[in-house]
Amino acid sequence: MRALDLAIVVLFLVGMPLLGVWIGGRQRSATDYFVSERSISWWVVCVSVVSAETSTLTVLSVPTVAYGGGMTFLSLAFGYLLGRIVVSFVLLPKYVAGELVTAYGYLGQRFGSGLQGTASVAFLVTRLLADGLRLFATAIPVKVVLSAYGVNASYWLIVAVLGAAMVVYSFLGGVRAVVWVDAIQMLWYVLGAVAVIVVLSGRLPGDWVGRAADADKFQFLDLVASPLTSPYAALTAFVGGAVLSMASHGADQLVVQRLMATKDVRASQKALIGSGVVVLLQFGLFLVIGVMLWAYYEGAHPVKDLGLNNADELFASFIVNDMPSGLSGFVIAGILAAALSSSLGALASSTVTDVYQKLVRRPLSEDEVLRQGRLWTVVWAVLLVVFAGLFSSFTTRGNPIVEQGLSIAGFTYGALLGAFLLGLVFRQARQPDAIAAFAVTVVVMAFVILGVKFRGPDLELTVDFSPASAAGQLWAPAYPWYTPLGVLVTLVVGGLLSLRHGRAGRRIG
Repeated sequence: MRALDLAIVVLFLVGMPLLGVWIGGRQRSATDYFVSERSISWWVVCVSVVSAETSTLTVLSVPTVAYGGGMTFLSLAFGYLLGRIVVSFVLLPKYVAGELVTAYGYLGQRFGSGLQGTASVAFLVTRLLADGLRLFATAIPVKVVLSAYGVNASYWLIVAVLGAAMVVYSFLGGVRAVVWVDAIQMLWYVLGAVAVIVVLSGRLPGDWVGRAADADKFQFLDLVASPLTSPYAALTAFVGGAVLSMASHGADQLVVQRLMATKDVRASQKALIGSGVVVLLQFGLFLVIGVMLWAYYEGAHPVKDLGLNNADELFASFIVNDMPSGLSGFVIAGILAAALSSSLGALASSTVTDVYQKLVRRPLSEDEVLRQGRLWTVVWAVLLVVFAGLFSSFTTRGNPIVEQGLSIAGFTYGALLGAFLLGLVFRQARQPDAIAAFAVTVVVMAFVILGVKFRGPDLELTVDFSPASAAGQLWAPAYPWYTPLGVLVTLVVGGLLSLRHGRAGRRIG
């Protein structure tokens, strides 16, 4: 890693936040700050959605998934696309046509402020954990870069610097800055991925494609593995991936906030469905990189044979040690770009709109809402840095970090999506029914994720709170099933409770 590469990375970290401030301009109101007066073009929002959901987890860890297995991760993307189509026609009209600021505003209309606040708090906690892990993942390539210079910087220092860069344009530029910076950063990291493929193509033997095909590295449909324990078995990927996508793109304010920045329902639908197609292509791009790295390193074990701390350092190590000077810095900056897609605006908007305004129980002026939005942007930035630093203690865990990130969502995504569907399906359901169903679902999912395991080759169902281990014949349920199970629990509990109201319930929207 030479001085040119480091200069490119530093220029990116300084220039991108400043560009966001310039693009965001002066925020005239809280609506401008949170949803940009609903004036952003659908294609910009489409790219921003992809950038928001991609993160460093995808850029670093998806190649690792292909390196250790094949391209079965790609089957998830087909499920993701199906889930987005459903959200586009079922949930988006409720949000955009209703001119809401957060997705949970619909729950407030349908059930009441109690469920709106409950759902928002669940989103805030989930997003804090998931984005804390995401920010930590970004520190991995930075640490590799600094180590090449002999600098042993701590993860805490690295995530603090990254958090500061993220908060600058989120605080000053609002969602307009976030969306446009996201779009630019996505183009950057995609170009970086293409550069990696070009470099690898010139260094691999001519028969690498045939060797990879013989090793089933290009297989993307897994019709053999158990759907109960394999996250990329065809049934698990399609069904679980579709419901997971419905939750992440229909009940998660991180994405919904961007979709609300479009001018109308049709524009938001085009942005969301288009993002599914782009993600499908993007997953394919990073999985191909993983297969090429497998050929380049001849299938060596990343930790044992290559001397890495964990498998997720594989891609970063290649970029730093084997890419030409200049290109190396460009690609590392692209990986940072995937991380600096800010969730701070979504966290702040949900805090102010769904929680703070309900607690103070009085109308807030536009200036006060804007001031609170910026205050909570800073507060959430500090919390993300703290949690990212705490996640550094898990760097030696065996599962790819992208799977850890997706598993976190399993605790609450089912309850969030289930609450929306409960309001649509059960006309007589009321707020106490929905809140009780929400709470029961979170408890059930915590028990399932932490304690339910499958033991031995016959996959005997058992309860064991020790970590899952393939070597010990103890398997956790496949994480794509967490969200569908959570939705089912919410609908069953909420639906049964609603029966006591007969047909006297109400339904709005």
